[in-house]
Order: sequence, then C-alpha cells, then structure tokens
Amino acid sequence: MTQLDNVCWRVLIVEDESKTARSLAEGLSRESFTAHIASNGADALTILTSQRYDVVVLDWMLPQRDGLEVLRLLRERGERVPVLLLTARDAVSDRVRGLEAGADDYLTKPFAFAELLARVRALLRRSQPVEPLRRVVGELAVDFETRRATRDGELLELTPREFDLLVYLVCHAGEVVNRDQLAHDVWREANRFTPLDNVIDVHMARLRRKLDEGRSTRLLHTVRGVGYVLREEAQP
Repeated sequence: MTQLDNVCWRVLIVEDESKTARSLAEGLSRESFTAHIASNGADALTILTSQRYDVVVLDWMLPQRDGLEVLRLLRERGERVPVLLLTARDAVSDRVRGLEAGADDYLTKPFAFAELLARVRALLRRSQPVEPLRRVVGELAVDFETRRATRDGELLELTPREFDLLVYLVCHAGEVVNRDQLAHDVWREANRFTPLDNVIDVHMARLRRKLDEGRSTRLLHTVRGVGYVLREEAQP
C-alpha cells in the first residue's frame, strides 16, 4: 500500500495522553492520512455522530467514557467504522473483553508506530474496497496517480501545491474546510508561529481561477468567515 492509497482516509485518534495523541497524529499525517484527535470518550462519541471517519484508534482508559463504553455505544447505534483498541492490559481475558465490545483489532502498549500503521492499513483493507485513485465531482476529474486534473475534458495546468489542495477538496467534497485544516493537512505546518492564512488564500484564489473562470457552473466557493467548499453551483 502506497501513500497514494491513503489520500482520502480519515482517522480519529481517541487518546487522553496529549503527547501520545500528537505523535500518532503526526505519524499518520506523514503517511498522508487525515488524522484528528479527541481527548476523551464523550468528545469521541459527539464527533463520530457528526463526522465520517474510516478508522478509529481508541484508547481503553479514557476520562468521562472509557474505550469499552464508547465501543458498545458505537456498535449499538449501528456504527461499523473499524476500531483499533489501544491498551496497557495484556491479559487474554482483557483482549476478549475488548473484542467482544466491538473492537476489530487490539494493540498493547507500548507499541511501535510501524505496527500501529500496519494494523490501521489492514483494517482498512478488510473493511472497504481499495480507495479509488480517481475522483469525479461534476465535470471535474482528478487522477491521484498521474496527478492530472481535467474539467470537461480540458487539462488544468496546476502547480504541485494547487493539485494537493484540489485533492484535499475533492476528498472533502461538499464539506466546508477551514484554513487550520489546510495548514495541518496540506501544508503540514499547523504549528507555525506566523499563520498561513494569506498564503492559503492566494493559492485558493489561483486554483479558483483555473477551475471556474469562464464556466457557467462554479466548483470552488468561499464560505465567509469559515473556509472553503468544493461543490457544483450555477453562476448567478
């Protein structure tokens, strides 16, 4: 499995130890996953009610609601998202409890990041078809493998950064994405001292011109005060 295969996969890390959570998120982001963090079980349940994730990395020992309670509640409401349970408990009886609560796999702390990554990828392979390397939104077609994008058959001349932005927007088509998300997931520079807002806005303006200029239907929209969204919408 290559980084290209991960490009649209979203991972929720539920871990109350902030250093561990950040380390996992940074590692998965380097592998081209979109990784988000919840620091307790209650927040995880709220997030999973309103947002779609392809896999959840869930610590057993959590404040407010522990990992097993989160698992049971997810399964009771019909959520089939794959869950990798993390825990320091290594007794066979504990593993059985975790799997019976609804976990798809189990990883004992401490662990090597390479093993966690392999288990996440294995869960994704088992749970769903391989992520397509081509996405279509209306007249727009984006080929992740060849890094080519066309609109109504016309090749778009995009810079590498513009293409990365377009891939991110296509993977989140119909969802509003903000500048913090773009800084973290596309630029990989969420912790810069100087915000990237102006840089992002310039790149988005250039991408919008290449996507929409002269077209009767707009694809890239600014949601004032929030961020950007990719969706089809006729020009007024």
